[in-house]
Amino acid sequence: MTTQHVPDAELAAQPAAYWTGVAYEALIAFTRARQAEFGFTQPQFWLLRNLSKNDISPDGHGMTVPELEHAMRTYLRPEDDLVAEADVLLERGWLTRDDANRLWITEAGDEARADLKKHAPAIRDQIHKGIDDSDYVTALKVLRQMIRNTGGPTA
Repeated sequence: MTTQHVPDAELAAQPAAYWTGVAYEALIAFTRARQAEFGFTQPQFWLLRNLSKNDISPDGHGMTVPELEHAMRTYLRPEDDLVAEADVLLERGWLTRDDANRLWITEAGDEARADLKKHAPAIRDQIHKGIDDSDYVTALKVLRQMIRNTGGPTA
């Protein structure tokens, strides 16, 4: 694959919304493909993280699927089916379900979560290959300013 040099003036005229959308789809597809190679899906990883007191969960208490969907509302994709993903984790023994239909992470599930998390740096390294940290920070600062300029959330 060859890269074509595009003059800065031409780049400045290109719509950021288009390119951020392309970047989002490419990054999600790449990340999910790498995770699949390791035998898990991104939603499965999120379920484990959201239920683990050693990760996102503040208290390690069980949650229902609707509660988990609410907790993950900013990053779930329309095609993500947490019921089906939880069923896989239940079969693996990484989650259990109580009488109130709350999902709980098991010790085996928390160990799996920690093992799965170990793959994140390699995935990030591939995504960031050839990009200086300072350039990455600048790109994020520019995107955050664009978001502020349009009244969007910057948190």
